[in-house]
Amino acid sequence: MPTFSPPALLAVAQTILEAAGAPPDLALVVGHSLVESNLVGHDSHGILRLRQYLDLIRLGKLLPAARASLLSQTQATARVDGARGWGQPAAQMAAQLAIALAQEYGVGVVTIDRCNHIGRVGEYVETISRSAMIGLAMCNTEAVVAPFGGRQGRLGTNPLAWAMPRGAGREPLLVDFATSGVAEGKLRVARDKGERVPLGLLVDREGHPSPVPADYYAGGALLPFGGHKGYGIGVVIELMAGALSGMGPSAAPDYPGGNGTLIMALSIARFIPVEQFTAQAELLSEKIKATPTAEGFSEVLVPGEPEWRARRERLATGISLPEPTWQDIQALARGLNVTL
Repeated sequence: MPTFSPPALLAVAQTILEAAGAPPDLALVVGHSLVESNLVGHDSHGILRLRQYLDLIRLGKLLPAARASLLSQTQATARVDGARGWGQPAAQMAAQLAIALAQEYGVGVVTIDRCNHIGRVGEYVETISRSAMIGLAMCNTEAVVAPFGGRQGRLGTNPLAWAMPRGAGREPLLVDFATSGVAEGKLRVARDKGERVPLGLLVDREGHPSPVPADYYAGGALLPFGGHKGYGIGVVIELMAGALSGMGPSAAPDYPGGNGTLIMALSIARFIPVEQFTAQAELLSEKIKATPTAEGFSEVLVPGEPEWRARRERLATGISLPEPTWQDIQALARGLNVTL
């Protein structure tokens, strides 16, 4: 697999995004978000998304020069208009606005309407946690997940993320997962690598369990994680993020596609001293790390630790892309008449 330094991969992303019509500052924000996802090990939300974004531009669903703006604000709540532009700059605006509102009111809750794909949801709660706050983010997506007991998509993969600060010099605790058993992008990575996935993550178009990612793309559906539990959370996100943002549930006939998004910041200092909270977070982390391991495990990890480890490793060794992904990116560049 071809391997890139993070700056080199960022340059690839910026070149393609600018050629597709993104102003340089927006291309930098989107490119950085994609490469950062690759760095922390979430290749499903990394540079492979360029194909998806350019397809959206071609269909008129993503306006590459559009910029997000503030729609309204009432005390601790606000609405952002994504303007059908790039999702990452809109979500960054919402996260920074949520922080500012929480500094003033103790909590800040921001939704984003007319929002395209925002990338890795954990990126925004991480930003909030570094302001000594607890971050929460969620969004709905296109209806590709079957409800518990069903076999056709009625819900989005609907990711949910939290982050909170830990002790001094420690990376934040971070939880970021789709409410489906697997994120759609991870299926795309497995397909590009020619890999199978465990049973229980998807069904084919006839509703039969399948380990073959291509069966999902041939009319199948994803399944919620944990059966009825992931299904229930997915329904909640359809309304908390989809309906509250104004974009609506993904199963609605007029759902425009993209991510109806809600981002919240909660000020720790309005409840207890930040130092007290981080000391307790560190104590809990140490207790978890000291847990005797189960058979087949060499250590216990805290939430977020796999991402921070992946980031350190890939900063040192580079980011490897599956050959089909790199070939697809080269094809995009040729179609835009640019040289990588």
